[in-house]
Amino acid sequence: MTPASDLSSASNNRANSHHSTGPRTAAGKQRSSLNALRHGLTGHTVVLPTEDQAAYQRHLKRFVDQFQPQGALEEQLVQTLGDAAWRLNRVAAAEATYLTLAAEQQRDSIQTNEPRAAQALAQAQAFHQQSHSLANISIYEQRIARLFDRTLNQLREIQAERREQERHQMIDAAQVLCMHRNRDIPYDPAEDGFVFSASEIEAFVRRRERIDEAYSLSDLHLAAAS
Repeated sequence: MTPASDLSSASNNRANSHHSTGPRTAAGKQRSSLNALRHGLTGHTVVLPTEDQAAYQRHLKRFVDQFQPQGALEEQLVQTLGDAAWRLNRVAAAEATYLTLAAEQQRDSIQTNEPRAAQALAQAQAFHQQSHSLANISIYEQRIARLFDRTLNQLREIQAERREQERHQMIDAAQVLCMHRNRDIPYDPAEDGFVFSASEIEAFVRRRERIDEAYSLSDLHLAAAS
């Protein structure tokens, strides 16, 4: 295509866009809304333009505060978990909105003067006519729920493994610290590759000493009672 034809095509597209104003009738607008909901559910964008970015950030922060991720892998899993939960919440809201819009399309076909009956009949027809779309929404919801469950299980396993490693490392660090303390020698945990600070190790040692003391007193009381 030549540059001249490119310019001509672009001009035609701009001219056509001025004539295209989208759906004009109420029914057309409702169909457009339903299509937007479909694309919103199946799209890959986590936060849609119609959603509140600040609300999403608050939602994600609650997950970060709860799981306290450490390292890139845990952070990614928490991000995926929060995103999946956000999308699940969207499904529930979108399904209700979808049915409301679909029921509105049926109002003109309902022949009754009773508002409640008209609403019930419109909803019933909406369920019937949109059964395929509702089934797709259900499949989509189940897919996200499975992703949420898999991610949660993986995160728990990784964090449990990390905490067990940290526990063993803390025990080793406490042993080395006690050795230096008995010899009255200053100790820097970083020299042995420990990521804990000296104050953290000291707190662990004091806690362990108090627990040992409590168990010893309990044993003495049991022995005296027997």
